[in-house]
Amino acid sequence: MVRKPQVESKFRLRDGKGEVEFHYIISAEEMMGHGPMYAKLVLKPGSSIGRHQHVGNKEPYYILSGTGLYTDNDGSVTTVGPGDVCYIDVGDFHGIENPSETEDLELIALILNEK
Repeated sequence: MVRKPQVESKFRLRDGKGEVEFHYIISAEEMMGHGPMYAKLVLKPGSSIGRHQHVGNKEPYYILSGTGLYTDNDGSVTTVGPGDVCYIDVGDFHGIENPSETEDLELIALILNEK
């Protein structure tokens, strides 16, 4: 089966700034209980996902394009770009920001349940 991803825009995600597009690759039902989300995220210029905690699940980000500022569990901020992986373990806090005024930040996000 081939299909187009379902696209949804969300604003001020987790008390962040601006717009984030979610391009859902497969649905939560298709994840068969392994997790709630597998999607490409597009953070528009100046947008962010606010710092939040993962309870009962983990999430890797794989950066596809653009440059981001990733806030890790300890509060440190690291510049990330294409090919970087940000790993969020169960119980960790994290956030990400697109500081660009002109370029999108694109990443793959996969949320997996703890068990």
